[in-house]
Amino acid sequence: MPIEILMPALSPTMEEGTLAKWMVKEGDTVSSGDVIAEIETDKATMEFEAVDEGVIGRLLVDEGTADVKVNTPIAMLLEDGESADDLGAPSAPKEEPASSHVAPAEPSEATAPAQGYGRGGAPKTETASGDRIFASPLARRIAADKGLDLSQIKGSGPRGRIVKADVETASPQSSAPISAPAESAPASAGKPVDASAIAKMYEDRAYTEIPLDGMRKTIAARLTEAKQTIPHFYLRRSVTLDPLLAFRSQLNTQLEKRGVKLSVNDFIIKACALALQQVPAANAVWAGDRILQLEPSDVAVAVAIEGGLFTPVLKDAHQKSLSALSAEMKDLATRARDRKLAPNEYQGGSFAISNLGMFGIENFDAVINPPHGAILAVGAGMKKPVVAEDGSVTVATVMSMTLSVDHRVIDGALGAELLEAIVDNLENPMAMLA
Repeated sequence: MPIEILMPALSPTMEEGTLAKWMVKEGDTVSSGDVIAEIETDKATMEFEAVDEGVIGRLLVDEGTADVKVNTPIAMLLEDGESADDLGAPSAPKEEPASSHVAPAEPSEATAPAQGYGRGGAPKTETASGDRIFASPLARRIAADKGLDLSQIKGSGPRGRIVKADVETASPQSSAPISAPAESAPASAGKPVDASAIAKMYEDRAYTEIPLDGMRKTIAARLTEAKQTIPHFYLRRSVTLDPLLAFRSQLNTQLEKRGVKLSVNDFIIKACALALQQVPAANAVWAGDRILQLEPSDVAVAVAIEGGLFTPVLKDAHQKSLSALSAEMKDLATRARDRKLAPNEYQGGSFAISNLGMFGIENFDAVINPPHGAILAVGAGMKKPVVAEDGSVTVATVMSMTLSVDHRVIDGALGAELLEAIVDNLENPMAMLA
């Protein structure tokens, strides 16, 4: 019988996507590995490959269609001997698909099985009466972090499936069995914003309504989750940059013939990667019921793009030269702005860097990107008067840094040790080449 090709989950957080472009038309013959479509996720535009061979019998979703739910049929594939007469009506989005019959160009991060890939259905729990509860892997994780009872949450997904949005708007109080009249219950702090009520407040003012795309929705959800669930604390240090600036100038003169130009950010990446090796207990992530201490230094770097940001990950950064890190960072940043990164290029890592110094920002506090243990906020290098060791006053280039730390993973003294190692590496840049 004809095979349904489903909209897959191309990343662990994807719940819907845009079918940007069909690479095939009805009647085309496809083989395993052929690119049949381009799909825009919340982070990137990815090629979509066929797994089975056959003839495209019907395209069910038009090009440019946005907000196509994961596991929604998007095309029908005819097998050998079948014709268009064998096509029936497409089914609704599947709860436990046998197979999506398509594969992403790159594998996603090894987490709970993504919807649409045919590796099992929705995670199930049971109520006290034995009834099954269907919930997505992400919804279950958020519910566990917030202490929510899934049996008390009404799902808005297909066939009552509990999805991320359901648990994000719930609170422990609202998910617990109600023992008092609803009239006496206080307003929940997690109550969703009433869009129509906000719009009514500004109905006599001129404004432009900007719909949220997938990336902005994901950023809003993840950062809300981060600030609500991660116990942030902040450590601040200043770095004297003059030795680094002089060393950078010397290196760039020598590397000019090779077309290499190192930035201050390249040195910061290297300094952080080495610091994670020098303080290995801080090279860790929060995994819900445990801490994972990583061996390599995989450092994520925030890259601003139109409408949002990416955090591509430089893997094994401690083992790479400054010139190699510089070239890789330029490549990742360029492809991030073009939304051409594969999921494995922006997922993972234990530590992140957010540098707003080029915008003249002196200092700021960054929000941790879960499951990372920390993020370094880097400000601009500024000429300031400083007191030298002999008591004299001189002028130096000083850069402010703030380390945002997840207290579940890194305690105060350990965070201070990590930041001290970063500062020491930056103020003694020649040692980073040893």
